[in-house]
Amino acid sequence: MDTILLHPTYFPSIAQMAAMVQATHVIFEKEGTYQKQSYRNRAYIAHSNGKLLLSIPVKHSHDGTRLQYKEVAIENDFPWQSHHLKSLQSAYRTSPFFEYYEDEMTPLFTESVSGLWEHNIKIIHFLLETLGADIDFSYSERYVKTPEATDLRYMANAKREKKIKVPHYHQVFEAKHGFLHNLSILDLFFSEGPNTLNYLEKLDLKVVSSE
Repeated sequence: MDTILLHPTYFPSIAQMAAMVQATHVIFEKEGTYQKQSYRNRAYIAHSNGKLLLSIPVKHSHDGTRLQYKEVAIENDFPWQSHHLKSLQSAYRTSPFFEYYEDEMTPLFTESVSGLWEHNIKIIHFLLETLGADIDFSYSERYVKTPEATDLRYMANAKREKKIKVPHYHQVFEAKHGFLHNLSILDLFFSEGPNTLNYLEKLDLKVVSSE
Protein backbone atom coordinates (compact mmCIF):
# COMPACT_ATOMS: atom_id res chain seq x y z
CA MET A 1 0.00 0.00 0.00
CA ASP A 2 1.28 3.47 -0.83
CA THR A 3 0.84 6.62 1.28
CA ILE A 4 -2.28 6.58 3.44
CA LEU A 5 -4.10 9.28 5.41
CA LEU A 6 -5.56 8.27 8.78
CA HIS A 7 -7.15 9.82 11.83
CA PRO A 8 -5.23 8.67 14.92
CA THR A 9 -7.71 6.74 17.05
CA TYR A 10 -7.84 5.33 20.57
CA PHE A 11 -6.11 1.92 20.47
CA PRO A 12 -6.89 1.48 16.75
CA SER A 13 -8.75 -1.42 15.20
CA ILE A 14 -6.87 -4.41 13.79
CA ALA A 15 -7.64 -3.33 10.21
CA GLN A 16 -6.38 0.20 10.85
CA MET A 17 -3.14 -1.08 12.37
CA ALA A 18 -2.68 -3.43 9.42
CA ALA A 19 -3.05 -0.47 7.05
CA MET A 20 -0.36 1.40 8.99
CA VAL A 21 2.26 -1.34 8.95
CA GLN A 22 1.65 -2.14 5.28
CA ALA A 23 1.83 1.46 4.02
CA THR A 24 4.96 3.00 2.56
CA HIS A 25 4.10 6.24 4.40
CA VAL A 26 1.42 7.19 6.93
CA ILE A 27 0.04 10.70 7.27
CA PHE A 28 -1.81 11.23 10.54
CA GLU A 29 -4.58 13.78 10.10
CA LYS A 30 -4.06 16.67 12.50
CA GLU A 31 -6.46 19.14 10.93
CA GLY A 32 -10.20 19.04 10.43
CA THR A 33 -13.10 19.15 12.86
CA TYR A 34 -13.77 16.68 15.63
CA GLN A 35 -16.67 14.30 15.08
CA LYS A 36 -18.68 12.73 17.87
CA GLN A 37 -19.34 8.98 18.02
CA SER A 38 -16.09 8.10 16.32
CA TYR A 39 -13.13 5.92 17.18
CA ARG A 40 -11.09 9.00 17.96
CA ASN A 41 -12.13 8.50 21.59
CA ARG A 42 -13.40 4.91 21.70
CA ALA A 43 -12.33 1.31 21.18
CA TYR A 44 -13.93 -2.12 21.48
CA ILE A 45 -12.44 -5.05 23.36
CA ALA A 46 -13.69 -8.58 24.06
CA HIS A 47 -15.05 -9.04 27.59
CA SER A 48 -16.90 -11.70 29.53
CA ASN A 49 -20.22 -10.13 28.50
CA GLY A 50 -19.25 -9.71 24.84
CA LYS A 51 -17.96 -6.58 23.11
CA LEU A 52 -17.13 -3.84 25.60
CA LEU A 53 -16.80 -0.18 24.65
CA LEU A 54 -13.97 1.84 26.17
CA SER A 55 -14.75 5.53 25.72
CA ILE A 56 -12.70 8.59 26.68
CA PRO A 57 -14.87 11.49 27.93
CA VAL A 58 -14.06 14.75 26.14
CA LYS A 59 -14.84 18.39 26.73
CA HIS A 60 -17.17 19.96 24.17
CA SER A 61 -17.46 23.65 23.34
CA HIS A 62 -19.95 25.60 25.46
CA ASP A 63 -21.34 27.56 22.53
CA GLY A 64 -21.90 24.60 20.25
CA THR A 65 -19.14 25.42 17.78
CA ARG A 66 -17.28 22.48 16.30
CA LEU A 67 -13.78 22.06 17.65
CA GLN A 68 -10.72 21.04 15.69
CA TYR A 69 -9.63 17.49 16.53
CA LYS A 70 -6.25 18.79 17.70
CA GLU A 71 -8.04 21.18 20.10
CA VAL A 72 -10.22 18.60 21.88
CA ALA A 73 -9.42 18.27 25.57
CA ILE A 74 -10.06 15.19 27.67
CA GLU A 75 -12.48 15.37 30.63
CA ASN A 76 -10.43 14.07 33.53
CA ASP A 77 -12.95 14.74 36.30
CA PHE A 78 -14.13 11.19 35.63
CA PRO A 79 -11.52 8.48 36.44
CA TRP A 80 -11.75 6.94 32.96
CA GLN A 81 -8.11 5.83 32.88
CA SER A 82 -8.38 3.58 35.93
CA HIS A 83 -11.71 2.22 34.68
CA HIS A 84 -10.22 1.33 31.30
CA LEU A 85 -7.19 -0.32 32.88
CA LYS A 86 -9.37 -2.38 35.22
CA SER A 87 -11.53 -3.44 32.26
CA LEU A 88 -8.45 -4.59 30.36
CA GLN A 89 -7.12 -6.45 33.37
CA SER A 90 -10.47 -8.16 33.87
CA ALA A 91 -10.81 -9.06 30.20
CA TYR A 92 -7.29 -10.17 29.39
CA ARG A 93 -5.64 -11.34 32.59
CA THR A 94 -5.83 -14.94 31.35
CA SER A 95 -4.67 -14.15 27.80
CA PRO A 96 -1.23 -15.46 26.78
CA PHE A 97 0.59 -12.12 26.63
CA PHE A 98 -1.25 -9.62 28.85
CA GLU A 99 1.14 -9.86 31.78
CA TYR A 100 4.09 -9.72 29.38
CA TYR A 101 3.05 -6.22 28.21
CA GLU A 102 1.13 -4.93 31.24
CA ASP A 103 3.95 -2.98 32.89
CA GLU A 104 4.90 -1.23 29.64
CA MET A 105 1.27 -0.33 28.93
CA THR A 106 0.23 0.85 32.41
CA PRO A 107 1.71 4.40 32.18
CA LEU A 108 -0.82 5.14 29.42
CA PHE A 109 -3.48 4.73 32.10
CA THR A 110 -1.71 6.34 35.05
CA GLU A 111 0.12 9.37 33.66
CA SER A 112 -1.93 12.54 33.27
CA VAL A 113 -3.26 13.36 29.81
CA SER A 114 -4.95 16.45 28.43
CA GLY A 115 -5.31 16.55 24.63
CA LEU A 116 -7.09 13.71 22.81
CA TRP A 117 -5.09 13.92 19.58
CA GLU A 118 -1.76 13.96 21.41
CA HIS A 119 -2.79 11.03 23.60
CA ASN A 120 -3.81 8.92 20.61
CA ILE A 121 -0.51 9.66 18.85
CA LYS A 122 1.34 8.62 22.02
CA ILE A 123 -0.60 5.35 22.07
CA ILE A 124 0.17 4.64 18.41
CA HIS A 125 3.86 5.29 18.99
CA PHE A 126 3.77 2.88 21.94
CA LEU A 127 2.06 0.19 19.86
CA LEU A 128 4.45 0.53 16.92
CA GLU A 129 7.51 0.50 19.15
CA THR A 130 6.31 -2.51 21.13
CA LEU A 131 5.40 -4.37 17.94
CA GLY A 132 8.77 -3.53 16.42
CA ALA A 133 7.06 -1.88 13.43
CA ASP A 134 9.26 0.73 11.78
CA ILE A 135 6.95 2.94 9.73
CA ASP A 136 7.56 6.23 7.95
CA PHE A 137 5.02 8.82 9.07
CA SER A 138 4.22 12.53 9.15
CA TYR A 139 1.38 14.83 10.22
CA SER A 140 -0.97 16.77 7.98
CA GLU A 141 -0.41 20.52 7.79
CA ARG A 142 -3.81 21.47 6.37
CA TYR A 143 -7.16 19.82 5.80
CA VAL A 144 -7.67 18.48 2.28
CA LYS A 145 -11.06 17.07 1.34
CA THR A 146 -9.70 15.00 -1.55
CA PRO A 147 -6.09 14.10 -0.74
CA GLU A 148 -3.56 12.52 -3.08
CA ALA A 149 -2.86 9.87 -0.46
CA THR A 150 -5.18 6.89 -0.06
CA ASP A 151 -7.90 8.33 2.17
CA LEU A 152 -8.63 5.97 5.07
CA ARG A 153 -9.99 8.63 7.39
CA TYR A 154 -13.40 6.93 7.19
CA MET A 155 -12.00 4.14 9.38
CA ALA A 156 -12.38 6.47 12.39
CA ASN A 157 -16.08 7.05 11.71
CA ALA A 158 -18.23 4.66 13.75
CA LYS A 159 -21.35 5.68 11.81
CA ARG A 160 -19.77 4.52 8.55
CA GLU A 161 -18.28 1.42 10.09
CA LYS A 162 -18.22 -1.71 7.99
CA LYS A 163 -18.37 -5.09 9.70
CA ILE A 164 -14.87 -6.05 8.68
CA LYS A 165 -13.87 -9.68 8.97
CA VAL A 166 -10.26 -10.47 9.85
CA PRO A 167 -8.41 -13.82 9.85
CA HIS A 168 -9.09 -16.00 12.86
CA TYR A 169 -6.87 -15.99 15.94
CA HIS A 170 -7.62 -17.34 19.40
CA GLN A 171 -9.69 -15.04 21.62
CA VAL A 172 -10.12 -15.41 25.37
CA PHE A 173 -13.94 -15.51 25.30
CA GLU A 174 -14.35 -17.15 21.91
CA ALA A 175 -15.99 -20.26 23.34
CA LYS A 176 -18.63 -18.06 24.97
CA HIS A 177 -19.28 -15.40 22.32
CA GLY A 178 -17.80 -16.76 19.12
CA PHE A 179 -15.05 -14.97 17.21
CA LEU A 180 -15.41 -11.16 17.38
CA HIS A 181 -14.01 -9.45 14.29
CA ASN A 182 -11.84 -6.35 14.06
CA LEU A 183 -11.69 -5.36 17.71
CA SER A 184 -9.07 -3.01 19.11
CA ILE A 185 -5.51 -4.00 18.29
CA LEU A 186 -5.15 -4.78 22.01
CA ASP A 187 -7.25 -7.91 21.61
CA LEU A 188 -4.86 -9.28 18.97
CA PHE A 189 -1.85 -7.97 20.87
CA PHE A 190 -2.63 -9.86 24.07
CA SER A 191 -3.50 -13.04 22.20
CA GLU A 192 -0.68 -13.19 19.65
CA GLY A 193 2.13 -11.24 21.33
CA PRO A 194 5.27 -11.10 19.15
CA ASN A 195 3.36 -12.68 16.26
CA THR A 196 1.05 -9.65 16.02
CA LEU A 197 3.23 -7.82 13.52
CA ASN A 198 3.43 -10.86 11.28
CA TYR A 199 -0.38 -11.17 11.42
CA LEU A 200 -0.83 -7.52 10.47
CA GLU A 201 1.67 -7.67 7.62
CA LYS A 202 -0.07 -10.70 6.10
CA LEU A 203 -3.63 -9.40 6.49
CA ASP A 204 -4.86 -8.88 2.91
CA LEU A 205 -6.74 -5.59 3.10
CA LYS A 206 -7.83 -5.89 -0.52
CA VAL A 207 -9.92 -8.96 0.19
CA VAL A 208 -11.09 -8.18 3.72
CA SER A 209 -14.83 -8.71 3.49
CA SER A 210 -17.64 -6.74 5.03
CA GLU A 211 -21.28 -7.51 5.67
